[in-house]
Amino acid sequence: MPAYEAVIGLEVHAQLSTESKIFCGCRNKFGSSPNSSTCPVCLGLPGALPVLNSTALDYAIKMGLATNCTIAGRSIFARKNYFYPDLPKGYQISQYEYPICRNGSVELEFGGTRRLIRINRIHLEEDAGKSVHDEQYVDPHTSLIDLNRCGTPLIEIVSEPDLRHANEAVAYLKLLRQTLQYLNICDGNMEEGSLRCDANISTRPAGVKTLGTKTELKNMNSFRNVERAITFEIERQMRMLENGEEIEQATLLWDADRNEARIMRSKEEAHDYRYFPEPDLVPFDVSESYIAQMRKTIPELPRERRLRFQQLGLPEYDAEILTTIRELADYFEAVVKIIDQPKLVSNWIMGEILRWINDNNSTIDNFPVRPDRMASLLKLLSSDEINQNAAKTIFQTMLTDQAEPAELVDRLQLRQVSDNSVIESIILQVLKDNPEEVGAYKNGKEKLIGFFMGQVMRASKGKANPQVITEILKEKLNQK
Repeated sequence: MPAYEAVIGLEVHAQLSTESKIFCGCRNKFGSSPNSSTCPVCLGLPGALPVLNSTALDYAIKMGLATNCTIAGRSIFARKNYFYPDLPKGYQISQYEYPICRNGSVELEFGGTRRLIRINRIHLEEDAGKSVHDEQYVDPHTSLIDLNRCGTPLIEIVSEPDLRHANEAVAYLKLLRQTLQYLNICDGNMEEGSLRCDANISTRPAGVKTLGTKTELKNMNSFRNVERAITFEIERQMRMLENGEEIEQATLLWDADRNEARIMRSKEEAHDYRYFPEPDLVPFDVSESYIAQMRKTIPELPRERRLRFQQLGLPEYDAEILTTIRELADYFEAVVKIIDQPKLVSNWIMGEILRWINDNNSTIDNFPVRPDRMASLLKLLSSDEINQNAAKTIFQTMLTDQAEPAELVDRLQLRQVSDNSVIESIILQVLKDNPEEVGAYKNGKEKLIGFFMGQVMRASKGKANPQVITEILKEKLNQK
């Protein structure tokens, strides 16, 4: 409906990968037995006092610096009061008026254009527990509570309403996840809840500057569901405006199975949470020298690395794929450090290696061929000691065999034949055995060159150098 436009802002919650929780010493790890990783502090028992995890603070500052935020010299925690079964204290320790990071931005490349998406704030808070509604364990009218997640350190990244399309929102979310992973402060696993996203959506007539009534979408646990849910809500609101209906401010829950959102409750305002300063935690100060020290720990981020890879001679597409995951980019650089042929290395990573990762539903961390062994294989290929087919055969063997590539070349008898006299004798025999095809080639069917190439490779058991074959074949076939 071109008469209307959507206005979207995202609230992204990222669980920080600290060893312990944000205000206590309980282990911060996904997958523990229900209610096994709790203590009086994260359960909110009377008399238990919180103590801030300094690593969580460091991680929040890192994300703020990576997204061009201003880091607050003084920051204060607050109590956010609401009542829910998996929030044992009846309040959440968060930040309100004085967050650790403010006024940032990221450059988003989308649809062939680049523009800044403003970040209003990044603040620290603790996570709530988890309600389990799985009918495998309980009847449809009963829920179970797992409080392991209580006190898990979170940063909430709140954007300004600068996004306009569902797929643009997904691109922004992917950029944030990539940045978190490059900083090594969050694994970004949406299925496990390490990265969660709420979307605030409103619609308005095109050209109007004032914002419409917004709704908030929750329960989106994948990029696909984020796009589907936002698209659904935008279309719902536009239909309502088109029909003259009034949009009510509300919180909606996304139902992926039904591909629809349903109203969960009326949308809360800040005053509904009755924020007040957390009396058990003193304000904390961050010095300029400490911020400068943290700035030195920021690694090369995806965009800068992508541009540097292009300067190595890689096409933009290759650089984009290789920098999607930090560990993949690290692997590429480790191989290129040994064999300085970036495009050759890129081709093999984007072909054979990513195929193995996808087929095995795995990651580059679990890939069995170390960068030095991969570089040794590519050196054999680039020096014409083996051809492409032989290299692929050796690569497959290397996945389960720890022998060095040079050893496998000899064991499998795959060393390439580049001796002109040997290849010429094979070619002459092939031409002698296929006189009709030779005649057809001389009469203009030049595509038969592929047939002859195949025959020569078969006769040489795949060992002949394709470049030498081509040169000699053309010479012999073009003789009168």
